[in-house]
Amino acid sequence: MIVDLATLRALVSELPGTREDVKWGADLCFCVGPKMYCVYGLESGGCSFKTDPETFGRLCTRPGWGPAPYVARYHWVRIEPGTDVDPAELRALVTASYTAVARGLKKADRPAPAP
Repeated sequence: MIVDLATLRALVSELPGTREDVKWGADLCFCVGPKMYCVYGLESGGCSFKTDPETFGRLCTRPGWGPAPYVARYHWVRIEPGTDVDPAELRALVTASYTAVARGLKKADRPAPAP
């Protein structure tokens, strides 16, 4: 599967408290509280998200995957446009990014648990 905006929106719509925000003119950021956990390039089509250091190292060795510009030092990975991605793996990676970011929020900024 190639990551497209409709697929990504469907995936993040399942994560409580997710909101969209366009930043830097052409990047659609999916946020929980005030923090972003996934970014989709509206012009480029690429997708980026936060990972842990071990996952970052593993993913960055794959063709079509690499360090995300400007935020790689925080273990953000970028999937280049046109890269084939396993849907279950994408779901797991984006969900892990969401969870890590939500866990780091102040209690008042955390989303309410799903019923």
